[in-house]
Amino acid sequence: MYGLQNTSDAQQWLIASLRSQPLIVVLRPKESDLLGPFLQTLICQRLDLLADLGVRHIEIAWLNHTRWGDLITAIRVRYPNLQLGVASVTTQTALQAVIDLDLAYAMSPLFDQELVSAAHQCNCCFVPGVMTPTEIRQAVALGCRVVKLFPAVVLGINYHRQISAPMGDLPFMIAAGGLSVCDLDPWLSAGYDAIALGRAVLSTTESTADLRNWLT
Repeated sequence: MYGLQNTSDAQQWLIASLRSQPLIVVLRPKESDLLGPFLQTLICQRLDLLADLGVRHIEIAWLNHTRWGDLITAIRVRYPNLQLGVASVTTQTALQAVIDLDLAYAMSPLFDQELVSAAHQCNCCFVPGVMTPTEIRQAVALGCRVVKLFPAVVLGINYHRQISAPMGDLPFMIAAGGLSVCDLDPWLSAGYDAIALGRAVLSTTESTADLRNWLT
């Protein structure tokens, strides 16, 4: 990611990386993850496990907290090979934090034209959340080559097929919201380009084992 000169390059980098492994795991820090020694936090334990499993793309949800940037720095030092992005970017403050830290990409649950424009002005790879054909078309018109379909579980696995017929070529689409490991293969086969899963992917021994099997 580092050294890319424009938004188009940054988006192409993300597309290429997700084609190699079409999975993102999203983690949401708790207060204890921000205040305690990083190596003793729950988020560090989860990241250790995900890195050991071979997950390449991790998103850390934005929090408006003075220690959030310190957490990101600690994660980057411990896991230099992770492709680290930021989830839940819905404000200019959150976007500026992503830009200041030179993180790989920012992802939002919503479509905000001002955020998209501000991100592109700073050559930041910004992935807006979309739900309707109109939002998808508007995002593409603003130069977004990657979008997040959210909430995917509400729209259903057939949504991609239903809108691709009348709309034609669609942008690179990440399905997110309410999905689990067992949804990976069916949703990818249904046309979605990548899948984002929440921390529940590590909630049980069975789900962790399923993730390990999928990755290998």
